[in-house]
Amino acid sequence: MKPERHCPAILVAAPASGQGKTTLACALARLHTRQGREVRMFKCGPDFLDPFWLSLASGAPVHQLDLWMTGPADCAQRLHAAAQEADLIIVEGVMGLFDGEPSAADLAQRFGLPVLAVIDASAMAGTFGALAWGLQHYREGLRFAGVLANRAASAGHALMLEQGLRDPAQWQGALMRSEGFTLPERHLGLVMSTEVGDAVARLDAAADALLGTKLGQMGLAELQAWSVPFRLPDPVGEAPPALLQGTTIAVARDAAFCFLYAANLDCLRDLGAQLVFFSPLADAGLPPCDALWLPGGYPEIHAETLAANRAMQTSITAHVQAGKPVWAECGGMMALFDQLTTADGHSYPMWGVLPGSVTMHKRLAALGPQQLEVAAGVLRGHAFHYSTCVTPLPVTARTQAAPGRKLRGEGEAMYVSGPVQATYFHAWFASNPEAAARLFMKGSHD
Repeated sequence: MKPERHCPAILVAAPASGQGKTTLACALARLHTRQGREVRMFKCGPDFLDPFWLSLASGAPVHQLDLWMTGPADCAQRLHAAAQEADLIIVEGVMGLFDGEPSAADLAQRFGLPVLAVIDASAMAGTFGALAWGLQHYREGLRFAGVLANRAASAGHALMLEQGLRDPAQWQGALMRSEGFTLPERHLGLVMSTEVGDAVARLDAAADALLGTKLGQMGLAELQAWSVPFRLPDPVGEAPPALLQGTTIAVARDAAFCFLYAANLDCLRDLGAQLVFFSPLADAGLPPCDALWLPGGYPEIHAETLAANRAMQTSITAHVQAGKPVWAECGGMMALFDQLTTADGHSYPMWGVLPGSVTMHKRLAALGPQQLEVAAGVLRGHAFHYSTCVTPLPVTARTQAAPGRKLRGEGEAMYVSGPVQATYFHAWFASNPEAAARLFMKGSHD
């Protein structure tokens, strides 16, 4: 592996959420992938949903880049590795370009990534130029690759937007408003691509639309304007010991439990674990295993099916009664309680492993980067949920805000009941592999 590798790369950003970053990033990736180029994609910040679409568009796994949660060295290593095999690297930003601490702009500046801005222009004309100018010049030293108008109403509207730019060279074109490539949403973000029957057709439609823009007509030669030198970082330490060698971890993975970082699975394998996947929705029981991981997802959407699968409840209860470890995050924890009440007031019995109930709300209950101290150290991660729980279980630990951030109210609680550890917190295992390993080791938190 070469210590430095140049590769065209772009960070797709916007002035706010909901502008069309994922659509543009996917359209660009799909376009170049269809033309036979290798595209590697990343998502800036903690996000489980956008990567489903990014992976479908590029045909490759998608990892997160976050200067705090994953760390600069991890970001540098992943970008360098991607540059070894890619013709183009696309990073999708998070929220607005300068939102968050650290922000997408911080990531772009750290690695010299050119910023391609996408702006929802559906309700503006000349102000489009002001927004583009502000994004380009708000921070010195930020490479800017131009701006694309999203959801333009007509060719005439697009011309007005283009004429509003102070620097016409920054115009990358316009995507017209179209239901044909709109990506569906719900309360936590985009609907997963695996749930959308015409997902590929939507991405193809977006790529076809992009083909009619200046951006969509860039070939390999033009892409070199976005070339970035990616350097191999110095090793940050020795490889983690194989603390989970000989341990089989059953991982829930289906439409109800789908919030899984690819890097977390890699981390467990690097620790020596064997991973086996199962569906709490469809399967009658756990596969043979030493430990169980219940990740987040949408148990509230699939509550009726989960409640009806009593065989799975019996199997999970037997696992717990045998004293085998369980790590449950957010949606995984929700399913362990006695009852779940949806936002429309319907209640369903859950698995009854933990005493208490969970209620969904129509407003966000928690959001933000956090860290949790567990038996073997501190794990970084985040929280993002619309539900709250009521339980007689004592709180054994609480998350703290990421450095430089503040929590709204108390941190996320962690509950321990026998071999079960449960919390709303989503952990990034690679931030502390030893601490992650001990979540799945019998008796390690006693």
